Amino acid sequence: MIRHRPFGSGHPYSEDTEQRRPALPLAGEPLALGVRTSAEIESVELELVVTDAGGVESAETIALGRVPRSSRGQLVDGGHLASAQARLARAAGGWATTIAAPPAGSRLRYRFTGRDAAGRAQRTRWFAAAPASWRAAPDELVRVLGRDRLVPGSVRLLADGERVHRARFELPLEAGEHVTGFGERFDALDHRGRSLDAVVFEQYKSQGAERKTYLPMPFAHVVGGAGWGFHVRTSRRSWYDLGESRADRLVVEVEVDAADAPAGSAQEPVVELAVYDGAPAEVLGAFLDEVGRPEELPDWVFRLWASGNEWNTQAEVMRQLDLHREHDVPVGSVVIEAWSDERTFTAFRDARYEVHADGSPHRLADFEFPAEGAWPDPKGMVDELHARGIRVHLWQIPLMKLRPHPEGQAKADAEAAIREGVLLREPDGRGGLRPYRNRGWWFPLSLMPDLADPRAARWWTEKRRYLVEELGIDGFKTDGGEHAWGRELVSLDGSRGDEANNRFPVAYAAAYGELLRSAGKAPVTFSRAGFTGSQAHGAFWAGDENSTWEAFRWSMFAGLSSAASGILYWGWDLAGFSGPVPGAELYLRATAASVFVPIMQYHSEFNHHRAPSRDRTPWNIAEQSGDERVLPVFRELAQLRERLVPYLAAEARESIRSSVPLMRPVYFDHPGLETAWTHPLQWFLGRELFVSPVVTEGESRHEVALPPGEWVDAWSGDPVAGDRVFEVEVPIDRVPVYVRAAAWPALREVFAG
Repeated sequence: MIRHRPFGSGHPYSEDTEQRRPALPLAGEPLALGVRTSAEIESVELELVVTDAGGVESAETIALGRVPRSSRGQLVDGGHLASAQARLARAAGGWATTIAAPPAGSRLRYRFTGRDAAGRAQRTRWFAAAPASWRAAPDELVRVLGRDRLVPGSVRLLADGERVHRARFELPLEAGEHVTGFGERFDALDHRGRSLDAVVFEQYKSQGAERKTYLPMPFAHVVGGAGWGFHVRTSRRSWYDLGESRADRLVVEVEVDAADAPAGSAQEPVVELAVYDGAPAEVLGAFLDEVGRPEELPDWVFRLWASGNEWNTQAEVMRQLDLHREHDVPVGSVVIEAWSDERTFTAFRDARYEVHADGSPHRLADFEFPAEGAWPDPKGMVDELHARGIRVHLWQIPLMKLRPHPEGQAKADAEAAIREGVLLREPDGRGGLRPYRNRGWWFPLSLMPDLADPRAARWWTEKRRYLVEELGIDGFKTDGGEHAWGRELVSLDGSRGDEANNRFPVAYAAAYGELLRSAGKAPVTFSRAGFTGSQAHGAFWAGDENSTWEAFRWSMFAGLSSAASGILYWGWDLAGFSGPVPGAELYLRATAASVFVPIMQYHSEFNHHRAPSRDRTPWNIAEQSGDERVLPVFRELAQLRERLVPYLAAEARESIRSSVPLMRPVYFDHPGLETAWTHPLQWFLGRELFVSPVVTEGESRHEVALPPGEWVDAWSGDPVAGDRVFEVEVPIDRVPVYVRAAAWPALREVFAG
């Protein structure tokens, strides 16, 4: 075997051994060309043919050297759920060489030949590329809608003579302006002085350190001066230098795909930039007018959500919810993740049924649930939970597993999906297309439906209709929306991956929302991945993270930046979901903060049922920490959350009306207030509450930067003057919360208990 893929796996942050690096050659710059081979190959050479701008052709043969094997951005070992890929990689070798890319205007063709010890040859097909270079371009090639803030003469294009691949332009930054937004961001509220990009990516844990996100947007606020913001109208990847290279410039670079016009001839704009003037709420409102506004969800979404990945039987789900009742901890939703057969993601594990060879949907009556199985009576379970006032959500993944080799209904569904033409596709190396096989670490080589296509989305969601209409499921955890990798993917509408991949998670949530809506239910989806347009589709959580104080702070930044970008219904796995359980202090401080974010929920990662349990239930944390405060304090906070639900629901409706986020950074109300940036992890919750959570270990006194106004301490009822910084005592059962004085009579009982 010898393999070269010019664009690699499509991993946006790391390059693979067998790809062209960079994928788009830059004239005169180093160009690495590599392959992966099977173990018998002992030498590899490159045949390179270059045709210059005048049509003169030259050829040479270059020997490749061995290099460390890597794939999907990882070395042989490591990475999220990477063991299967690592085993495959151990039998493959890496080879590469580096050349200088020829000048702009030239073309190159190349192929590789590998030989074994006996001299037997294996060859790749021929590949072609055209080196590109940057050049100045007229300002008019960036179409600006709104006030034109483009720095004159700053537009540049990266082009190869046939296509324009990227555009770059500059916007001014004034002294004292802060740049914030960009979707869900974990590392900071103000990104001035840094660089970042916008591409959907699964960063398994450490999102703040890695500065990568599941839910980016090419949208930002510029706060502190006159007030403005912008939206790069693209679904392709974009990059932002926010005063890092030059303090008074904001540099935008964006992937494009346009014909390259000859020098001196007219060319159509290649980028659209919407510019909005005004206060943050006005900027956000104008953006939401473009991309879609949040839809009001039922009040019950504001109650406590509970889940654990090891709640993988009916008995365990009911045991845990019985414990909530026993400990007087009110819960509004349960998310059941490990419910399915892990093959079809439509049938409960252990259910018996006849395979539908044509891939058609099942109904509830088609299933038999054995008494000794994991889920002996799922309908009875859902009915019982509904009787207790608890909503039920099931976990989903937008993939069809092909490893291990599918059998039964999974096999029939895969064959039907191919036959019905509902899948994303990729080039097959012979000039045609084949079904795309997932390149991510999670469920590798799975098939992926094109949920942006209405017919394909219906085909997929109809298989789940019985869960909603007959079983009574209230929503879906729409996990894993970040698995469309590769610029060369082909959607059913003909669009390529560089344009369509970021849109996939938006379509994914929308498809499940439409299923729920068509069954007469609210479109409650719970997603971690998204992009521009996600605002209109369900709720979101911040993804996978460890139980650390640092991750706690990262998640709070994520919530505030999401809110500033128009995500209304947002939460996180309070105190983290992965690894060792949090200590009592972290758990209770995180719970206290979570009372005052739009979605309050806890969750835990699968740990193979090893002892001690890693469930994030308060009784498990109490048992493992030995801290007798955990259960009573958690109970008190959960009951406070229950009393807050009417306020949260009313303020969510106001947020939809006004474009002022429910959970919002201080700068939304006070864009000129310096403490909005010196104390970034404080926020308003609706119009009447101000929250200053404890996010640092060991704090007994906490510094509050209270905004202007007249306030009341929510716990003591004492009046407090605003527009000042002061310290307060913070016992473990309290989070500093202040109520506007005018609203205190209406909210007094919420905090009195």
